[in-house]
Amino acid sequence: MKVLQALLGAVAAVSLFAASANAQNYPERSITMVVPFSAGGPTDTVARLVAESMSKDLGQQIIVENVGGAGGTLGAGRVAQADPDGYTVLLHHIGMATSATLYRKLAYDTLNAFEYVGLVTEVPMTIVARKDFEPTDLKGLIDYVKANKDTVTVANAGIGAASHLCGMMFMSAIETPLTTVPYKGTGPAMTDLLGGQVDIMCDQTTNTTKQIQGGTIKAYAVTSPARLKIFPDLPTAVESGLADFQVGIWHGIYTPKGTPAEVNERLSKSLQLALKDANVVARFAELGTEPSSEADATPAALKAKLESEIARWKPVIEAAGQYAD
Repeated sequence: MKVLQALLGAVAAVSLFAASANAQNYPERSITMVVPFSAGGPTDTVARLVAESMSKDLGQQIIVENVGGAGGTLGAGRVAQADPDGYTVLLHHIGMATSATLYRKLAYDTLNAFEYVGLVTEVPMTIVARKDFEPTDLKGLIDYVKANKDTVTVANAGIGAASHLCGMMFMSAIETPLTTVPYKGTGPAMTDLLGGQVDIMCDQTTNTTKQIQGGTIKAYAVTSPARLKIFPDLPTAVESGLADFQVGIWHGIYTPKGTPAEVNERLSKSLQLALKDANVVARFAELGTEPSSEADATPAALKAKLESEIARWKPVIEAAGQYAD
């Protein structure tokens, strides 16, 4: 028995040494970054900018793979089940937190299935409408939708999408339920908004900036604490009368549970460098957002953010009663 225990101990020690050695040499091959949404969407855009810069620092290519479906939970589930070796990572947005309440059944335990790398960015939202929608400012919009709640339609990119979450919060803030129209992605939702088939939407600046600048949709407010440099004349929702209405779609990078701490720290350091990359900073600015600070691009900061956001969104989702199976 003692011989067997000694043998098992020796095997464990060898395995631990091998894992440590592999972590120190990390990365030795390409890394897959899973984005749980379709290519070309806001989160995909953020991921590809960051992945390109991190690849240069790591000396290995980060390949972005889009695994869409079920509001981002399919892609997250895939990473949760991947080998914890640092070669499969997840870049997800706020849906990582909201899905914990939004979905009745998840294939993973949100708080216990992942390790943390760091926050990437927090993208402001914009409250927008079809170009010919009657209201001219946010106060007028609120008054109009309250008076016409049975006919006004709110588009979103599907259950769990950023636009769905912001739409729920908007209806909660004005205490008025509206008819929601879910689409299979941001692109189709924006297409119908441009075509006038739906009335309003609340979506990320990464998806609405070009349309606002081109005058093809009407913008009412941004959901950030202060006005954006890219839209200096567009008021915040708070200054327009929606008290405490601040919504940011934050993005973070995760690895499967059990990934060595040394690997997560290496990825975090690479992320911090990427967020200082002049090209990343410039492209983020064009999209109406900014990179996370060095202090936020850390495992501890992302873990704290996820825990606080699960607690924040739970009562909003429960009040709306819009669950997904």
